[in-house]
Amino acid sequence: MGRYILRRSLLGVATLLLVMFVLHLLTTFAIQINGNPALAFFGERVPTAAQLAAVETRFGLDDPCYDQTGNPCLGPFVERLGAYAQGDFGTNLRGREVTDIVATAAPNTLKLFLVVTIVWFLLGMGLGTVAARWRGRSADHGIRLTSVLIDAFPIFVLLLVYRYVFAVPLNAWATETFGADSLPALWFRPSFDDDHSWATLLVPGILLGLAGSAAFIRLVRASQLESYAGDHVRTARSRGLHERHVVLHHVMRNSAVPVVTAVGLTFTEALAGAVITEGMMNIYGMGGVLWEAVRGTDVALVLGVVTILAAVTVAVMLVVDIAYAALDPRIRYA
Repeated sequence: MGRYILRRSLLGVATLLLVMFVLHLLTTFAIQINGNPALAFFGERVPTAAQLAAVETRFGLDDPCYDQTGNPCLGPFVERLGAYAQGDFGTNLRGREVTDIVATAAPNTLKLFLVVTIVWFLLGMGLGTVAARWRGRSADHGIRLTSVLIDAFPIFVLLLVYRYVFAVPLNAWATETFGADSLPALWFRPSFDDDHSWATLLVPGILLGLAGSAAFIRLVRASQLESYAGDHVRTARSRGLHERHVVLHHVMRNSAVPVVTAVGLTFTEALAGAVITEGMMNIYGMGGVLWEAVRGTDVALVLGVVTILAAVTVAVMLVVDIAYAALDPRIRYA
């Protein structure tokens, strides 16, 4: 098991370095093609040559390679790796430390992810189990049709429909009925409120969890159907065990391996959806910060946030791989 964990850890580090290098190349080529992002620091003002040079030095954009189209700028990449290794992720265009921004925004993203995880896990396990238990019946057909319909609506469509069609009238009704500071009014508020973070994150989290649950429902159903056809289930039933015991201990437990694998995939999907969700709902989280950084051409902030998100994703996938191997010893010995 130790050798397996070491191999997966080394692979995770290599994956993170590759992601960082690709991100560096994309950013470098964008600077070489679109022009100096240091100009965004001055807004509409026209800086002097000395002012522009000072800003370029401050944000590490003074290397001549940024003026040479096609140059990969390996020197700045190595310097950035050294700074990241020391915990220095630089500053944004306003001079604020990227680590401070992340420390402020991350709690809201974690709250959103908690709601998302609860929703998609309950829906996926609950509806997937029901569909597998009553395969071929109306409940199974209805659940599968619902999952396909959910997949047909991307998260940004769900958010647009919710925010501009349902949230405004529901918020107005709840405000008139229960008061502006009541829970129903906060639940349907069309934008994030930092003073009532849990309440205003609830509905966006449910929608994001709903969007991510469709594939999870089908995976749980397929995995449990395979377990139902297994010899161990027929043996358990022949021994006269109660059906509830068979489902809980012989079907759900033995179908947990692909479900655990799906946790990592769902996490990455939720991470991508969080960028859209937080951007559209004005949530000050990691996705919202990244959304604004891209819009404002804040290169240092984009690089720092994406690197941190990539590191978190790699760590989660590593934990999933270890859990996968713990559930099925054949994986670590393969």
